[in-house]
Amino acid sequence: MISVATSFNLLNQDLLLLPQKAIYWQQQKALIIADVHFGKVGHFRKAGIAVPRDMEQSDLATLSDLVHEYKPEKLIFLGDLFHSDMNNDWDWFILWRSQFPGLQIILIRGNHDIIADSNYQKLNIELHDELLIGPFLMLHHPLPDDKLQNAGGYVFCGHIHPGVNLSGKGRQSITLPCFAFGSRQAIFPSFGKFTGKIAIHSRQADKIFAVLKDKVVAIA
Repeated sequence: MISVATSFNLLNQDLLLLPQKAIYWQQQKALIIADVHFGKVGHFRKAGIAVPRDMEQSDLATLSDLVHEYKPEKLIFLGDLFHSDMNNDWDWFILWRSQFPGLQIILIRGNHDIIADSNYQKLNIELHDELLIGPFLMLHHPLPDDKLQNAGGYVFCGHIHPGVNLSGKGRQSITLPCFAFGSRQAIFPSFGKFTGKIAIHSRQADKIFAVLKDKVVAIA
């Protein structure tokens, strides 16, 4: 199945919204992703919860496909790259990183990013609490309205795993992951497949793009 990116111009910057729940920023040749939560599968399996073992490899394979297709110079993770302490899934991540040694990788620390900085630095991964690139301020947590007024740029963030609820005529409903763009802040959907979604209200955003299996569609 062929996936279709949706073009969106924001602050004179050209963004491609991808059905893989990522954004490719054309001017910066940057791939931006939030809330991967690598290691979550291993974390749950260690606790005795039955989770398919190949889910982590599936997320890494999707990430590899995006890098091969868009050939970014930068890969920016908006926090929660790894779910918790190191486990066997870290070895898969090391192997994945070795395939793209020339790719600049930036991690904006999230609340789940508790692995020691030295482990990321060994993989040549930059670490920041926040980072301004062009007009965009990269964060993990969304900012409340009062703090957005003084933010140094338009905020790109994740953390809440946004979703949008769609209802049909027969009382059917489904919550889809979404990109939610407000006047000063955009919240990214979670990239990781083993994550949930929290429905947001359309009034919280000026523009909402729902993520389907093979395309991204504007719904508000």
